[in-house]
Amino acid sequence: MRVITSTADLAEACARFARHPFVAVDTEFLREQTYWPVLCLIQLAGPEEEVIIDPLAPGLDLKYFYDLMADERVVKVFHAGRQDIEIIYAKAKLVPHPIFDTQVAAMVCGFGESVSYVNLVKKLTNEDVDKTSRFTDWSRRPLTQKQLAYALADVTHLRQVYLQLKAELERTGRAHWLDEEMATLTDPATYEMKPEDAWQRLKMRAKNRRSFAVLIELAAWRERLAQTLDLPRSRILRDEA
Repeated sequence: MRVITSTADLAEACARFARHPFVAVDTEFLREQTYWPVLCLIQLAGPEEEVIIDPLAPGLDLKYFYDLMADERVVKVFHAGRQDIEIIYAKAKLVPHPIFDTQVAAMVCGFGESVSYVNLVKKLTNEDVDKTSRFTDWSRRPLTQKQLAYALADVTHLRQVYLQLKAELERTGRAHWLDEEMATLTDPATYEMKPEDAWQRLKMRAKNRRSFAVLIELAAWRERLAQTLDLPRSRILRDEA
């Protein structure tokens, strides 16, 4: 199990991944105490190797990882990848492209809507994914071998899942059914945190136009301040207020 902590090693690894047609990608992050997610681990798996990148390692420049995410020759494979892509966009203003989301592909292939990674791996490979480390504080160092193995499993099984789903889509002629959803997932507008749209996340509704205008302005103010101070929205003002 290889953990990359230097820019030189990252550059070499990404150059190797760039020689292959796809790379499976996953991230571990925290955002309980911040507005912007804190990127704690990146896991990559290609056809021949897998690595863990430690973004918290002193002096590590993620440029080569972002270059790989932008490489049009390499398909980036995610499972339910919206949050992972959101983090990459927040850090680099870059949306990985092209992508293949196995949760979307699984739905097209008849595995049901929003199938979990664990269940999909079991159905397609008959392998069990150990989830005992799912509540790990990924910002802590050092991480145990068990925690690192858990993180890496999120991409080692994913490459086989991808190959099987891709083959099934080609067999059934349904590959183009993914186009609309993939277009949404690769649209930068999907990940823009616009303060003026913040009211749409609120479950409450205003009683009249005046109250609605106040709600929009208050939600936008909270969003801007949360972004500026890098604090959760609830730390600025709770929804119930």
